[in-house]
Amino acid sequence: MDGIFNKLRNLDTYPKINEDFYSRTLSGGLITIFSSVLMLLLFFSELRLYLLAVTETKLVVDTSRGETFRINFDVTFPALACSIVSVDAMDISGEQHLDVKHDIIKKRIDAHGNVIEAKPDGIGATKMEKPLQRHGGRLEHNETYCGSCYGAEVSDDDCCNSCEEVREAYQKKGWGMSNPDLIDQCKREGFLQRIKEEEGEGCNIYGFLEVNKVAGNFHFAPGKSFQQSNVHVHDLLPFQKESFNISHRINRLSFGEHFPGVVNPLDGVQWMQETPSGMYQYFLKVVPTVYTDINGRTIQSNQFSVTEHFRGAEFGRPPSLPGVFFFYDLSPIKVTFTEEHVSFLHFLTNVCAIVGGIFTVSGIVDSFVYHGQRAIKKKMEIGKFS
Repeated sequence: MDGIFNKLRNLDTYPKINEDFYSRTLSGGLITIFSSVLMLLLFFSELRLYLLAVTETKLVVDTSRGETFRINFDVTFPALACSIVSVDAMDISGEQHLDVKHDIIKKRIDAHGNVIEAKPDGIGATKMEKPLQRHGGRLEHNETYCGSCYGAEVSDDDCCNSCEEVREAYQKKGWGMSNPDLIDQCKREGFLQRIKEEEGEGCNIYGFLEVNKVAGNFHFAPGKSFQQSNVHVHDLLPFQKESFNISHRINRLSFGEHFPGVVNPLDGVQWMQETPSGMYQYFLKVVPTVYTDINGRTIQSNQFSVTEHFRGAEFGRPPSLPGVFFFYDLSPIKVTFTEEHVSFLHFLTNVCAIVGGIFTVSGIVDSFVYHGQRAIKKKMEIGKFS
């Protein structure tokens, strides 16, 4: 048994030295204190990294097909009334959403940005007890109201019972409405009067659009939009204005759900119009993003970069449609963020590297200082005797 223990002693790579042979120095004590403090700082730094989640980033090709994504927006127009501005969306696949109203809220604001209480429809309208029927006579008792579409009927049974329905019928025909006061429904509802009452007001528009995951655009522009000879146009005639102030502030604009660390470059951006009219354009490059948190919950979202351009009225060129346009294109590369913890073995390896590394380096420094001091001391003693 003693032979086995003797063999194990011979394998000891850490031979012990009698304490009588130790020589403790002041420099060695200072180096020990400094290295111990440094070792503790690095240990706690490594411990913090181990306890907190780290995010791993990868770039992959986006192979998804036939999906949709959500555009969230909150835009304020300080000089464009809510009754004037409309929201449209279209993409390269040919799908169009004109004068979108669902999932969108408009708030009337005054010149100071304060929200104005909405008035019920019809306030200030001309009082006419008997609206005009399609056949030309006034509505009598025991009759069902069927208003005229003023030549925009698709069939003989079509009725337009409101100003909005007449405008939509005109839109389908590709016609513009030059004078709403000539339309009985618009006159009864006080269409022009409501526009005049809102003169000088602004509008805050917020909500979301659900669009196809292909390149396209959405825009805020005055007037009701329609297609005419395969060209997207807005009917500006009813407003009887020569110019529109499209100054705006983007309070929030995002593509998809919020995730930790996302930066939306247009949040808080403001632009003031200095020319009579023009078109302000934002060109966005949307990057699909997948974020997976430490609990395994996955968020499908997007990031984007942007460039801006203002297209004003130029001599010799047809006037551009006034409005704020957002043209977006999808990147073929998807970014994935994955939260994960550092493994315990990785943490243990780094701690051992910190302790061993500092211990070794401090030993080398101490040896260099100690032998340097001895060499200087020896030379000084030689100099005294010579």
